[in-house]
Amino acid sequence: MANPPLWTETPLLFSSKISETLGVSAYLKLENIHPSHSFKYRGLSLFAQRALETHGHAVHLIVASGGNAGLAVACAANALNVKSSVYLPTGAAQSTLDILRRQGAEVIVTGRFYAEALQAAQAHVNREPHAVLAPAYDHEVLWEGHGSMVPEISSQLSSKPDAIFCSVGGGGLLGGLIHGCRQIGWDDGTRLISYPSRTLNPYAHRSVPLITLETIGSDCFFHSISLNSGRFNSVKKLLPPDVNVVEDLEHGVTLAHFNKFSSRASGSLGASQPSPRVVKMALSRSGNVVCASVPDELSMEALGLFTDDHKLLVELACSTTLSPAYKPAFFDRLVPVKASGEKRTVVFIVCGGFKISLDDAAEYRRLADEDKARGGTWSVLINDGSTFGVDK
Repeated sequence: MANPPLWTETPLLFSSKISETLGVSAYLKLENIHPSHSFKYRGLSLFAQRALETHGHAVHLIVASGGNAGLAVACAANALNVKSSVYLPTGAAQSTLDILRRQGAEVIVTGRFYAEALQAAQAHVNREPHAVLAPAYDHEVLWEGHGSMVPEISSQLSSKPDAIFCSVGGGGLLGGLIHGCRQIGWDDGTRLISYPSRTLNPYAHRSVPLITLETIGSDCFFHSISLNSGRFNSVKKLLPPDVNVVEDLEHGVTLAHFNKFSSRASGSLGASQPSPRVVKMALSRSGNVVCASVPDELSMEALGLFTDDHKLLVELACSTTLSPAYKPAFFDRLVPVKASGEKRTVVFIVCGGFKISLDDAAEYRRLADEDKARGGTWSVLINDGSTFGVDK
């Protein structure tokens, strides 16, 4: 990079509580402490810097987003002293408008849906010579920026972790982790052609597995992976209601397209469909990408426990990553115990997010407690086609 990055290295915090709960060495990569409160600041600030290099200070950064991408663009533009405009559909919370304006962004509320806001943003770019449309997740510069956290993790740990956990919506964070792992040699194993059966150990190679978490009802990546060759749903292609099969001929992958969402985490995880390029990277990656999809209530419980234990408040999209951190049987299903008995080392990406409040957290705890009081188990979907019961 011609100029130093706008982001600073984030801490890798050893979690004594999660380590004790799981019987592992668990670390938290604190991406919630960026100026925009999420990992998205890495990739989008790099995108902003590249746009500035191309267009000079006349550059005008445009983004259609009511969430963390919009705030990341606004923060980056503010740091670079360039203009930014954020397009949002009607119904955006006043608190969202306020935090964007505090960063100096022009806020344009237009259209009933995100697609209409995006169309208006694109029209703005088309009529202004130095306007640049910032992508939300499907761009190689974003993956380069997001991937910068992997060399940091490598320098902060004494050895390769046995797995890295992250949430996934459109796939920007995952694309960054894959890029970063390639960059430092954490993707150097022999690829397994399809997800292994339960009798095989998916981690019997040198690459660092990536474990992706989503919420049921907002899990376009999980279902997209399942549709492709060698995966459990590649023949029947059975999908939930209001989800369609999309064939992306350019990239040679099949995608699941969500027409509506039923998860409360969809404000950040709710991409209609994932990046086809990230899906292709995940399918062809040397090291495994293991997907799991959890009920909202399991993520809500994790949010409350994480806040109590670490005094940090994160979005539901982020606590989804942490749902295995408090459920040892679920964790062991994703990262099997080593035959040698050696202690496992794992990293949870605390991706952050600004759309959370104390009132939200209290409401999530109430909903999780009500669901737990009904007894039974939470059903988690695993991308070998199985359903795993997690005790409430």
